This record gives sequence, structure tokens and C-alpha cells, in this order.
Amino acid sequence: MDSATVLERLVGRYSPSGSEGPAVAEFVRIARELGYRTRVDRAGNGIAEAGRGRPTTLFLGHIDTVEGRTPVARRRGRVHGRGSVDAKGALAAALLAGRGFAGPGTFRIAAAVGEETDSRGARHLARGPRPNAVIAGEPSGWDGLTIGYKGDLRVQATFQRPRSHWSSPFPTATDLAVDWLGRVRTLADGRRGESPFRSLGAKAVGVASDPAADPEVARVTVDLRLPPGLSTAELLALLPRAPVRPRLKLLVRVEPVEVPRTDPVVFALEAAIRAEGGRPTLWRRTGTSDLNVVARAWGPGGAAYGPGDSRLDHTSRESLAVAELERAAAVLRGALARLASAPVTEPTSPRSADAP
Repeated sequence: MDSATVLERLVGRYSPSGSEGPAVAEFVRIARELGYRTRVDRAGNGIAEAGRGRPTTLFLGHIDTVEGRTPVARRRGRVHGRGSVDAKGALAAALLAGRGFAGPGTFRIAAAVGEETDSRGARHLARGPRPNAVIAGEPSGWDGLTIGYKGDLRVQATFQRPRSHWSSPFPTATDLAVDWLGRVRTLADGRRGESPFRSLGAKAVGVASDPAADPEVARVTVDLRLPPGLSTAELLALLPRAPVRPRLKLLVRVEPVEVPRTDPVVFALEAAIRAEGGRPTLWRRTGTSDLNVVARAWGPGGAAYGPGDSRLDHTSRESLAVAELERAAAVLRGALARLASAPVTEPTSPRSADAP
């Protein structure tokens, strides 16, 4: 099976978060045809394995996409369609890279579900044994890799006030919500770093009020993007409580992660990119990925890698060049060989000092 066919078959199964079943089944079929052992775990993740024993290298891809069908086609050396970049291209590269892998150790590919929403697939995997090495499947370009992702804290603040005439000197619930939002923005402005990655970001993503109710109710939802070095627990303690304490509901809570350049996975990917004639670029992203989730359980380590231009993520122009897919597969094959031949040290899961 050629590389374009692998990608086209994966992209051909529309799989928005929550409806990944047919795409997982197709992933399993492709993996079996390529010689992998396969299964579907209790969370619905597709799992493909080659080789046996230690060390274990996990390629943590994801099979789900954002909503929105786009035409699937192969033309002018590119595969077009939803998920070709984010992130079925990475899964295709991993399947091609591990074809025929016989060890030493185990190469495991996870087509995880729910990455675009609640990361339920990665959370399920994170409750299991820690592998010796983790590569998250996300677009970085064939000659790049990602070593950092910001955290995400999404909070809904609810304010209530007795209903009063609008001519009253007392603030409405909406007044309180708007004032609180301003204080959150001031907090973020005071934590600007030398780059967006090092800065605390804050965006209002929802505002609703019912001034006709008694009591009046107003809600504001804020998405806060945390730089490494600031935990969600620390940020929750910093959120404004005065002049009126809101009722807070946590909608999303993901810790930031940044991997040192000395990490074995980073070293293996850099070396493999150079072996293919590339000059590695190390990215630090302002978004999040499943790497954040497993780092919470297993400790920071690994990197994210995959073919494609991340600027095409979630757009109607999403497409991936077959030539880039093949170069990425070669890079992953080289990195896997380096990681598989490294001395085996049994991983341990450090305890976290953050609040649960």
C-alpha cells in the first residue's frame, strides 16, 4: 500500500470528535494490512503494535477532527480533506514508519479519540503504564518538532444580584461580570513575557445575561492560556474575587508543558531530521495537545511531530503533500531506530504537586 493511499483512506472517514468509530475501524484495517497487531481499547482508541518487549515507544496520534466536511481528493501530489494535516497525516506517517519494525522493543501507535474536545482517549492512556518514549502526532512540518505547549484554563464565572431599577446606583449582575472580566484582562497584562508562548493570555469566549430574572444572573466564560511555570492551581488562586466573589465553574483544565532540548526524544527526532537533510526547527505552541495530558501523568518528556503546515489546521484548505508525508515517515523511522536501540531505563511516574 503506497503512502498516499494510507492517508487518503484515513482522511476518507469523516471523524469529528464523538463520532470517531468508523475512522478507528479504518485505522485498524490499514494497520493490519501493514502487518501490525491491532485492537481497540475501552476508550475507543485504535491501537497498532509492532515488535515486542522494552523499550516501548508510543506514537500518540489522534483520529478525531474538528467539525466540518471538506472534499477528499488527491491531486497534484497532495491529499486534500479534513484531518489531512490535523492530524491524520501524522498517523499515516507513523504507520508507514513502523511497517516491518521487529524491534528491539515495541512500537505502539495510538489513534486517540477526543483530542479536539476533552482528550478522553489520551486521559485513558495516561492511566496506564508509562512508555519509555512518547511522540505526539501533531503537525510540525517534516523538519520541525514541537517541545512546548501552553496550558488552558477555561472558567465560567456566574454573578447574581437582586433585581433593581436600572436607575438605581447599585451595579447589575452584568456590571459585575464586565468588571470581573476587566480585572482578568489586567491580570493577564501584568504577566506578559518576551513572547506569546511566555505570556498569560485571556480571551472572553462567552457572555450571557438575564436582566429580567429575579435575581439577575450574568455569566462570562474566559479562556486563559498559561505559559510554562504557571500552574492552573496557581492561576485559580490569582483570579479576582472582589468586589463580589463569583461562582466559578471549571470547564477545561490543562497544565502547560515544555520539554528540555536534552530530552532523548527531542535528540532522536533532531538527529533523524538531519539525517534526511533537514535543519531542525524547535517549535513552542500557544495551543494545547495530548502531550499536555500525558505529561501530567507521566512527567514532562517527549515531543510532538508530524508532517504538514499547522496554519492549515481546521481550515477548508487543509491538505498535505505526499512527498512531505514520505519524508516525515523516514524521519520517524530514523527516530524510532535510535530510541529502540537506546539503553532501557524503566520509567517511573513522579507525583504531582498540583491540586487534582
